[in-house]
Amino acid sequence: RIASHTRYALVRDGDTVVVRAEAAGSASGLVFRVTAPAAEARVLRWRWKVDRLPQGADASAKAGDDAPARVYVTFQFDPAKLGPVDRLLYEAARAIYGEAPPHASLMYVWDVAGAAGRSFPNPFTSRVRTIVVEGGRSHLGQWLDYERDIVADYRAAFGEDPPPISGVAIMTDADNTGDRASAWFG
Repeated sequence: RIASHTRYALVRDGDTVVVRAEAAGSASGLVFRVTAPAAEARVLRWRWKVDRLPQGADASAKAGDDAPARVYVTFQFDPAKLGPVDRLLYEAARAIYGEAPPHASLMYVWDVAGAAGRSFPNPFTSRVRTIVVEGGRSHLGQWLDYERDIVADYRAAFGEDPPPISGVAIMTDADNTGDRASAWFG
């Protein structure tokens, strides 16, 4: 139900092939499905480069929840951890989409409006924790490298040990602001 999808392409950046993402009033992500115990895959490393920020974006507000670069780690659905109402919602989603949504997600983001180090629930759902790893304009056009302990981040976000990992995704979006954003992921 997304009006316009972000365009993703494999491109060469020097001697390396990376994913180039361009959003024009659009939103969508690329998902790599994986099943792994979080304790065995606890370190996530990635790099990104951003050259265009969506104007008016603010990852902490619904109206501005756009970002030039996001990396998600999703965790497997566990019906035992949900109350009866949430369990029914998850089962309805499974019936409609063919699979249940993740139990929870960590979202590492370049937030246009905020500084690195902030962490807060996503404005659309408390099951996604936003962790700002880069903010503002100061590093535009530069490759930046990151390493995160996803078990520690999950415990800090949700107060419990994580269920198994169900996927990793990248996203560049500018649908809420209607602006443009572009990034490279490696």
